[in-house]
Parts: sequence; structure tokens; C-alpha cells
Amino acid sequence: MDAIQPRPLAELLECPPATGKLLNVSSQCIDFDAGETVFRQSALCKGLYVVITGQFLRRAERMETRLNLGPVRPGDLVELAAALGVGHQTYTLTAQTRGSVLLLPLDAMNQAFQAYPALRMRLLEELAREVSRAYEACCLSRTARSRRVRYAAPLE
Repeated sequence: MDAIQPRPLAELLECPPATGKLLNVSSQCIDFDAGETVFRQSALCKGLYVVITGQFLRRAERMETRLNLGPVRPGDLVELAAALGVGHQTYTLTAQTRGSVLLLPLDAMNQAFQAYPALRMRLLEELAREVSRAYEACCLSRTARSRRVRYAAPLE
């Protein structure tokens, strides 16, 4: 269970000073009002996002079904899959409250990965933990649903 817990952001983004400076100089802080969209599913990925303040909601459309993927809060990395390889956003991110995100542009991220490959590996490991957490949550949800159905009183 401990193996899939999220790692602290400072640990994930830890890198040599020159690489850190590259990321700091290129980062952009963007403010959003409640209801505003940060990015849309299938749009070209601009980079890696870190939630600074506020609460945001992830939603996706899969096979003509809209899925609520849950909230993201301050300190959360957003869209690792898109930033690390997919290239397009895999869901839509919308502000639920007024908030801000830090954008680490894709070009700067790629330069940082070339200068310090361990950074990419750490983020790939975090993506694997994120997938494991989502799988576990899905399994727990299915188990809870099947228990409710199994123990429901018979209809007369």
C-alpha cells in the first residue's frame, strides 16, 4: 500500500541547480476563476501542471460516456501521462473554485529530461503509482457495489 502513495512534489522535481533554474525560469503561474477550463481532453499538451491553490475537477469522455475522474488539490501534479509521452490531454481540467496552477512548459521539461534523465524516471514512477492508485480505487468501488447488491433485501 505504501508503495503507491504519492511522493512529495519537492522530491519528484528535485534536480541539479542548473536544471532547476531552467524549470523555474520557464514556469508560468496561471490563475483561473471557478468554472474556467485549464485544458480540454484531446488538446495538445502544453506541459506539466502543478496545482498551487484552489480545487479543480478532472473529467473525461470515453466511449460516449462522461466520467468524473475526481478532484485535484494544491500540490497535485496534473496530466503526467500527457506530459511524459501521450502528447494530448487525456481529460479536461476545470476549476471548481478560484485557483492557480503552475505550468512547466513541455519544451523546458524535455530540456530538463535531457540534462537530468533521473527527473523523467522519477516522474514515470509517479505516473505508475498514479495508475496503481486509480486501479485500486476502481477495485474498491466495484467491491463495495457488489457487496451492496449481494446484501440488498430481495424484492417482493
